Amino acid sequence: MDRQVTALRFRPQRFDELVGQETVVRTLKGALARGRIAPGYLFSGPRGVGKTTTARLLAKGLNCERLEGGEPCGTCTPCREVAEGRFVDVIEIDGASNTGVDNIRDLREQAAYLPAAGRTKVYVIDEVHMLSKGAFNALLKTLEEPPPHVVFIFATTELHKVPATIVSRCQRFEFRRIREAEIVAQLARVAEHDGIAVEEAALWEIAVAAEGSLRDAESLFDQVVAFGEVTAATVQEVLGLVDRGVLSEAVRRIAARDRAGLLALVDEVVAAGHALDLFVRGLAEQLRHLLVLRLAGAAAAELVPLAEGQRQALLEAGAGLAEDQIERALGRLVATAGELRASPFPR
Repeated sequence: MDRQVTALRFRPQRFDELVGQETVVRTLKGALARGRIAPGYLFSGPRGVGKTTTARLLAKGLNCERLEGGEPCGTCTPCREVAEGRFVDVIEIDGASNTGVDNIRDLREQAAYLPAAGRTKVYVIDEVHMLSKGAFNALLKTLEEPPPHVVFIFATTELHKVPATIVSRCQRFEFRRIREAEIVAQLARVAEHDGIAVEEAALWEIAVAAEGSLRDAESLFDQVVAFGEVTAATVQEVLGLVDRGVLSEAVRRIAARDRAGLLALVDEVVAAGHALDLFVRGLAEQLRHLLVLRLAGAAAAELVPLAEGQRQALLEAGAGLAEDQIERALGRLVATAGELRASPFPR
C-alpha cells in the first residue's frame, strides 16, 4: 500500500500539470524555451498553491537534457533526480532554520563552484522572509552579480517582509489562490485514479474549507477518506460544519417568517454540538450564495461554490425572499456574528 499522502503522490511533474497558475506556467515555459533566464526568481502567494513545486519544475527545466517548448521531459537523469529530491545541483534551503549571516556566507562560497552534474546550480530558499536582515544584506551582492551558472528561487507567503532591495533584483511571480472549481476537478481526478466513490457535494465542501489551497484540500480529502465514505455529511462531520441542508432549511423558515420554527432549528443546531458563531457565519454565507444566484443568472455556477443540487435546493428555499430582504437579512447576520463574540448569552 502506498503510504504517501495525496499531495505528494499527485505533485505535478510537468508545468502542464500545475493547477490554477496558468500565467506563471506560460511565462516560465517561455523563458526556458527562449533561454531568457533571470538570476533570481521570487514566488509569493498563499500556502499550498504550488510555489515550491514550481521552483522544482523550473530547476528541472534548467537542467533537463531534452527540454521541449520549455517543458522538461521528466525522463532524463536530471529530471528524475530532481523529482526524487537527490539532484546534487538543486539545493533546497529552509529559510526558517537557516536565518543567519553565516548560513548565507556558506551559500555564497558554495555558489562559486561550477555545477557537479547539470548545467545550472539552483538554490531554492523556501520561506525566504524568515532570513535575518544581516542574511539579506549578505545575499544582495551575490544577487547583484551572480555567477553565470547559478539561479536563485525564493518562495514566501509574506512578501511584505522581504526587503525591497531583494524584490527589485528578482523576477517576481504572484501565485493566486486556486478556485474552488479547479480544486474540485483535481480531487475528482484523484478519486477516480484511486477508485474512490465520492459525492460531488463533498468535494465542494472540501474545496470551500481549503480556502484556495490545493495542498490543504488534498490533506482534508485524505482525512475524510480515512474517516469513511466521501459524502457531504462525512465532510461536515469531520470538519465540524453545519449541514448545508440545515442552512437551506433556515433560509426556508426565514422566507416563511416562521420565527418559532427558526428558533427551534437553532436549538437543534446547538444540541448537535455546533457553535452558534459557525451557524451564523454559515447562514450568512448561504444567504450571500442565494443573492449571487439571483443576480448572476447563468454565470452563477462559476461564482457560487456549491454542487448543482445544493444550488437548486437553496433557490427553492429562498424563493419567498425578495433581493432587498436577502440584503437586510445578510447585513443583520453579519452584525450578529460580531455581537456574538461579546455577548454573555449567545443563544
